[in-house]
Amino acid sequence: MFKVAKTIWFNYGHRLLSRPDCHKEKKMKSLCGHGKCSHLHGHSARVEIEMSAPKLNPKGMVVDFFDIKETIGEWIDENLDHKMILWSKDPLAKLLKKAGEPVVLVEENPTAEMLARRIFLEARRMKLPVSKVTLWENQDSCAVYEEK
Repeated sequence: MFKVAKTIWFNYGHRLLSRPDCHKEKKMKSLCGHGKCSHLHGHSARVEIEMSAPKLNPKGMVVDFFDIKETIGEWIDENLDHKMILWSKDPLAKLLKKAGEPVVLVEENPTAEMLARRIFLEARRMKLPVSKVTLWENQDSCAVYEEK
């Protein structure tokens, strides 16, 4: 199996809301939305998009790095970079949209795991041979999405 990876940098803001069942059970504070992540904040993210193929294309590549940049790289730039990514249930979403802020609404907490999966699925929709997406929120914390 041949593999290549392209790294793309982007900036985004988000916050994590508490889960509805949080107070019914004794959960960690971070799950209950009482931590720092329950406040609006941002990340300078690094996403590594891995592509794989059992054989090389006629150009001798898994996929041209330029093609990765021009497809999923542009999608990230247009849809995630410098956007506030919020759960559609977030009460701040309407207020920020009304104020003209670039808000992207998602149907779950906008975690690093969710963003890694969203990028993976978008790359797959573009017919790229994506095998894994690793999203780094900061220098020492990342989320990985891959399908087996």
